[in-house]
Amino acid sequence: MNDFPAPAKLNLFLHVVGRREDGYHLLQSVFRFIDYCDTLSIEANDSGEVRLATPIPGVPPETDLTVRAANLLKAATGCRLGAEIGIEKRIPMGGGLGGGSSDAATTLIVLNRLWRLDLSREELMRLGLSLGADVPVFIFGESAFAEGIGEKLSPIPLDPACYLVLIPPVQIPTPQIFSHPELTRNSKPVKMSDFSIRQRRNDLQPVACILYPVLREYLEWLERFGSPLMTGSGSCVFAEFASEAEAWHAYDSLPQGMRGFVARGLDRHPLKDF
Repeated sequence: MNDFPAPAKLNLFLHVVGRREDGYHLLQSVFRFIDYCDTLSIEANDSGEVRLATPIPGVPPETDLTVRAANLLKAATGCRLGAEIGIEKRIPMGGGLGGGSSDAATTLIVLNRLWRLDLSREELMRLGLSLGADVPVFIFGESAFAEGIGEKLSPIPLDPACYLVLIPPVQIPTPQIFSHPELTRNSKPVKMSDFSIRQRRNDLQPVACILYPVLREYLEWLERFGSPLMTGSGSCVFAEFASEAEAWHAYDSLPQGMRGFVARGLDRHPLKDF
């Protein structure tokens, strides 16, 4: 099998600016990939079936996003080939780092090549959106200003940065945050150029902190290094640093029992040109 990266993402801000009639929330955000990755082992074969070599205990393989992505690609193209997929998980589940979405995107990108389907990135992004709102950005493949439900993407230049990402001991279901009555749903839309002002905020963060007070402890500890944020719908929180050395210095001062990692920001997805 060949190994392929599936990087995590951070939301450098996240505003909820409205709601569609179908209940989906309208968002604005900036996505940035980081060099903290799951690793997928993918091998094409002529079995006609998609097999997950590393099922998660208690999770039916057919519900795994990588298997769903592969079967979606087969159905959309009429491909009769099969594949075996293995996943080495590093990205925590329920942390807002996009691990499952990234795994699905890597599956679509890689099998599109291995099965010689020749779908464009735009076609893969449309397929990916049916799996989850975060999937298209990983196929888009570069730092992006996102609008709509997260599918309207524009490339955005970002300064080099490193991040200390902390992993609170909770997994947060995204629907629980978006259905909460105290969620801000009417933030004023901003222009992409406004992001340089660095007035960063995550509208989902206050609700997450109400539901999971432990998040406040992690954010308060990070405040000594600037203005920390929660990524996505949580639970992971992060602070930005200009250099890797500064990020590691902060990491070395973590209180006992706090888990986290240091990662560099990526301007491009590792499979952008695959």
